[in-house]
Amino acid sequence: MLYNRIAVLRAERTLSRQALAKEVGVNPQTIGFLERGDYTPSLELAFKISRHFDLPVEAVFSPDPFRTLSEQVYELYKRGA
Repeated sequence: MLYNRIAVLRAERTLSRQALAKEVGVNPQTIGFLERGDYTPSLELAFKISRHFDLPVEAVFSPDPFRTLSEQVYELYKRGA
């Protein structure tokens, strides 16, 4: 399984599945399948999506689950305390 942050990135940018799908040249259902982890993108599609969000591919896709924002913030808080 390949994990991704597509739904979070879309929400941050108030971007619909339809709009993202149009930008990267796929069906809107494909975006939904990707977000749910029901579909693994081709390397080309992964790069297109990453470029759309102006992020490196490893910031959008990962073979390991992403840590939640609250976990990341708490870790930074512990370091600073």
